Amino acid sequence: MKKKVITVSDIVTRFGTNVIHDGISLSVRQGEIYGLLGGSGSGKSTLLKQIIMLLRPESGKITLLGHDLMTISRNDAAALRHHWGVLFQGGALYSSLTVAENVGIKLREYTDLPEDMIEDLVQMKIKMVGLPPDAATLYPAELSGGMIKRAALARALAMDPQLLFLDEPTSGLDPIGAEAFDNLIIELRDILDLTVVMVTHDLDSIWTIVDRFAVLGEKKVIAEGTLNEVVQAPHPIIKQFFGGPRGQIRSRNGK
Repeated sequence: MKKKVITVSDIVTRFGTNVIHDGISLSVRQGEIYGLLGGSGSGKSTLLKQIIMLLRPESGKITLLGHDLMTISRNDAAALRHHWGVLFQGGALYSSLTVAENVGIKLREYTDLPEDMIEDLVQMKIKMVGLPPDAATLYPAELSGGMIKRAALARALAMDPQLLFLDEPTSGLDPIGAEAFDNLIIELRDILDLTVVMVTHDLDSIWTIVDRFAVLGEKKVIAEGTLNEVVQAPHPIIKQFFGGPRGQIRSRNGK
């Protein structure tokens, strides 16, 4: 069994009097594609933001690549952030920058590489995610939804991260585009030896590319494991996700 690269233990999260997480625990292993599944308001994106140090939980412990995020120093946190890339919902590209400028922004800010090498790396990342070379000069407003996702993915991969975090990566894409993006994630995971954590509500992604996942509900993790393990859980939310019409259709047409 591969080592754990992320461990979340007994996380409690409150916004005022609203409890979002009440003892969340899960773990992510090296090299896997791990999903965070749950209904709206279950705290999936909030947990992702805590793992990448954009939010701090009220209590509990998160360990990432051997670092305790609750006690990590500011300098160590800054260095650790270079080990992951993030694709936010909607891409979050800078609208005033071209695709190439978006992809290269971290390379210019955090490295001393010469400009010609940065330009070569940017072109390589753009090609890696399946965008044509001429996409480099386009602005986000000139891109389709699928191209925005791929450009944002290229930016997330710019610093050659060990970890890749994806927040609803296929939302807004048609079924063909979503399937192509899922296949791209598998290909990149295998080529780059990435560990991928993705927030998703897309059952197709759960059925086809996720190795293990956790289902959040009732402020806790109600099931964690492979698809075959999770669907056997007796919890009503599991039955709702995988026993409803969409889940049954996907099961009949699945692997």
